[in-house]
Amino acid sequence: MRSDPGSGPEGPSGGARAPEVAPEARPLLDALAAFFPDLGGAVTDAAEARRVLAAAPASPFASPQVGSVVDRVIPGPVGAPEVPVRVYLPEATGGPEAVDEPEVEVSPRPRPTVVFFHGGGWSLCDLDTYDATARGLCRGARAAVVSVDYRLAPEHPFPAAVEDAYAAVVWAAGHRGELGGAEGPLVVAGDSAGGNLATVSALTARDHDGPGIALQVLIYPSVDARERTRTAGDEGPGAGVSEAPGTESRDSFLTPAHCRWFREQYLGAYLRAGGDPADPRVSPLLADLTGLPPAHVVTAGFDPLRDEGRAYAARLRDAGVAVTEGHFPAMFHGFLGFPPLLADARTAQETVIDAIASTVNGRKNGGLEGGRAG
Repeated sequence: MRSDPGSGPEGPSGGARAPEVAPEARPLLDALAAFFPDLGGAVTDAAEARRVLAAAPASPFASPQVGSVVDRVIPGPVGAPEVPVRVYLPEATGGPEAVDEPEVEVSPRPRPTVVFFHGGGWSLCDLDTYDATARGLCRGARAAVVSVDYRLAPEHPFPAAVEDAYAAVVWAAGHRGELGGAEGPLVVAGDSAGGNLATVSALTARDHDGPGIALQVLIYPSVDARERTRTAGDEGPGAGVSEAPGTESRDSFLTPAHCRWFREQYLGAYLRAGGDPADPRVSPLLADLTGLPPAHVVTAGFDPLRDEGRAYAARLRDAGVAVTEGHFPAMFHGFLGFPPLLADARTAQETVIDAIASTVNGRKNGGLEGGRAG
C-alpha cells in the first residue's frame, strides 16, 4: 500500500470532495437522514435517540459468515464494571458458542487480532449496530476481531469510554493465544468516535509502556473536540459541510448539529468542570504523535469530520508515522457500512482489510494499492 498524501481516490480536480454526492449514494443518504434521530432538535435525550435508532428498519442483506461469534465480558478498568465484548474468529471453535457455520479455512500462519470500537458519538450504537462490519473484517483479513461495547455517554461521560477501550486493548493483547493469534500482530480499529478511541488507545499504550500495536485503522475518526464555527464557503477545516448554525448540509446524514450534540453528551460535564478540550485523550489531533504505530485512515468528502481526519493523517506523517489513506470524495460519513450498496464502500473495506492483513509478514489479500479506486 502506498503512503503518499495522494494515495486515496480523489475528485476530478484532486480536491477533498467531489462536486456532489455520488448518485448511487443519494437514495441511501436520504433514507438514513429520514431514520436518524434529529439530535439536538426534536430529540435531545440519549435514551430517546437510542429508541429511535432501534426502531429503524433492519438491513435486508445477509451478514458475512465467519467461523464463530461469542459474546463475553472481560475485566474493566480498575473500579469500573466489566466490559462486554463480542469475539469473532474466522474458523469454528468447535464449542457450543460457535453460532456461524465455518466458512473460512484455518491458516497455520499467525493472524492479526483486531480490537474494534464502534461509532455513534460515544453515546449511541452497540455491538449489534456494527456486527456486519466486524464480521467483514474478520472474514476478509482472516483476523480475530474483538468488538468492544464500551460505556456510553451521557450516563458514563468522558473518560469512561477511553478507559474501557484501553482495558480491552490490554486484555486482547494478553489473550491472543486464546484467540488464535499468539504470534500475530495487535491492531486497533474504529469508526468515527471509535476511531478516536482507537488512536487514543495507541497514545495510551505508547505513554504507559502498554502493548505493542502494529497498526491503527481510523475510519473517518473524530480527533478534534474544540468548538469551531464555519461558513458554507469556507475552504479551511470543515469546508463543504458547514458547522455554522442554519447551514446544515443534506449531503451527510451526520450534521454539525449532531456533532455538537454528541460533544455535549460526551464532554459536557468534563468541560463544565474546567476540562481542557485540547487534552490529547479528547483531541488527539493536538497530541505529540511521535512513536505511534502505522495508520490507515479512511475519510469521506461529504463529512463534518473530513478535514480533521485528513489533517490527522498529515500530522501523523509529519511525526514520522507511516500512513496510508483512502479518501472518497463523493461519499458521506458512515458509507463504509454499506458495501452491498456502494462500490466505494466495497473499495474502502478492501483497503482496510488489506492494511490489517499486511501486518502479518506483508501478507496481502488482493491487489489494491492504498485505496486507488472508486
